[in-house]
Amino acid sequence: MTITLNEINNRDEWNNNLAKMPHAHILQTWEWGEFKYETTGWQPLRWLFRYDSSEEIVAMCSMGKRSIGFFSVMYAPKAPAMDYSNHALVGDVLATLKQQAKKHRAIWLKIDPDIPYATGVPNAVDDTIAEVGNALKQKLESTNWHFSNDQIQFRNTLTIDLSRSEDDILMAMSGNTRRKVRQASKKNVAIREGSFSDLDLLYDLYSTTGDRNEFLIRPQAYYVKLWRYFMENDLAHVLIAEYESQPIAHVILFHFGQTCWYFYGASSNQERNRMPTYALQWDAMKWAKNRGYTVYDMWGAPNVFDESDSMWGVYMFKQGFRGTVERRLGAWDFAPYPLLYKVYAEAYPRVLAWMRRRK
Repeated sequence: MTITLNEINNRDEWNNNLAKMPHAHILQTWEWGEFKYETTGWQPLRWLFRYDSSEEIVAMCSMGKRSIGFFSVMYAPKAPAMDYSNHALVGDVLATLKQQAKKHRAIWLKIDPDIPYATGVPNAVDDTIAEVGNALKQKLESTNWHFSNDQIQFRNTLTIDLSRSEDDILMAMSGNTRRKVRQASKKNVAIREGSFSDLDLLYDLYSTTGDRNEFLIRPQAYYVKLWRYFMENDLAHVLIAEYESQPIAHVILFHFGQTCWYFYGASSNQERNRMPTYALQWDAMKWAKNRGYTVYDMWGAPNVFDESDSMWGVYMFKQGFRGTVERRLGAWDFAPYPLLYKVYAEAYPRVLAWMRRRK
């Protein structure tokens, strides 16, 4: 059988089919491609894969492309979406992507498959090899793909199984986390849904959190555009925690297919002793479960599971909800022109550092 690639230019056709695919991700939706094109110039190329004349869609990949003179760079975040246990299919899709890299004169084509090669904390009792992910890793290594030095998305995460009952999810949490969830309601923390009128508030709280925790954030216009666009298309949902009618924390959830992602969270510098962030996570899980999502992805865990990692403090908060640690494959590059790739890889960090210094 021969695999074929078709480009899709219709939103509903793309999203409706993507939602049914294994490993469908919000970063592969039509909206994400449009947003990144409008804000950063990545042109989306949306590809369906089929065998011969079959109508069955076996894989999908929204590939971003940016031109660099005669050449280009290409990136598919959290893609391709397909059944990675079908090794023949995996080989055919990877080979087709390599052909596209050559066709578009790509310095590199980057993919970021959304599957784990292992679960649990390394060297702990729950450390388990994921056979499908490991097979994919071996396939990539043996077919001239390279683990990328430029990891754009979080590699690791924690996921909560929402197919369980609410009682089971709550009782699986650590005693300390469960106590803080309940403490918030006892301390008069109220949770409400957010709306478009809250966009400025969301950014203000996010900016406060960035200052407090010393992480960089983008300009307000970027986030407001993103949050509004995804809320308008029923792909984002906002929950706001209040005390005495004053907003003190929020979460912004993105949701698609079978998964709800905790993408953004923020809190004020006041009333933190009321544990609003714990109450928000529990309400977010309940909201996602009631909407029919089966996975709650807490979006981000350390690369190194000790205090040296910058995400360790965030991880300590998240792990109390007792999700499954998923150590994912991360981003891999195929480079049709190895020498050019080497030059680019060496020069790009210096150029990026220079741009940041100027900013």
